[in-house]
Amino acid sequence: MARRSNDPQAGFTLIEVLVALALMGLLISALAAITAQWIPNWDRGLHRIQRNESLSVALDRISADIAAAEFIRPDAQTKSVLFDGSETSVAFVRLALGPRSGRGLDLVRISESGDGENAALVRKRAAFAPGTARELADPVVLLQPPYRVSFAYAGADRNWTPSWQSAEKLPTAVRVTVRSTADASAPSISRIALIHISAPADSVCSATDRPCDRQMPQADVTVGRAATRSEP
Repeated sequence: MARRSNDPQAGFTLIEVLVALALMGLLISALAAITAQWIPNWDRGLHRIQRNESLSVALDRISADIAAAEFIRPDAQTKSVLFDGSETSVAFVRLALGPRSGRGLDLVRISESGDGENAALVRKRAAFAPGTARELADPVVLLQPPYRVSFAYAGADRNWTPSWQSAEKLPTAVRVTVRSTADASAPSISRIALIHISAPADSVCSATDRPCDRQMPQADVTVGRAATRSEP
């Protein structure tokens, strides 16, 4: 016959275990409730940071491309420069990028691809050759919905216009504005790309103007390089 334990601590030990389990359950429930409220906010904050970083990278890429635009004419008979800008797209010629590009030129077009709210901002390029039309390739998505981009252009007078087409000079500055179609109350983000080449070298100084050659700044050396390529 089994003997009943006379130790009074046995019952208290069982009660302590039950109380500890109950307290642990309450603690876990409280942590779960706090976590359920905290994680969505953390996810939204992380998504906001990633979104801002992607916007910054896209604006940096677009601004760097536009700032590198070269003064190039299609041929010797045409006075207009190869720069076509509208409110939703921009096309220009710049030095080719990449280790295998050498010192060639690229025709670059940055425009929206797709319809309506599904339109994405895409960069395409093709090797530039005077007098030939080549299909643009190598698409790179710069921005995806719900973001839309608009361009504005300014000359030396600093007056902004929604287009720059068939002009004899490059614009002095291009303003790139990004807005969100998902949130109309969200502020738009703008970046201004400055184009340092706006005219060919022969409009800066003549070949016989030696003092002008000596005093020409480094930016004008780039102008001369671009003009030499475009006007052989």
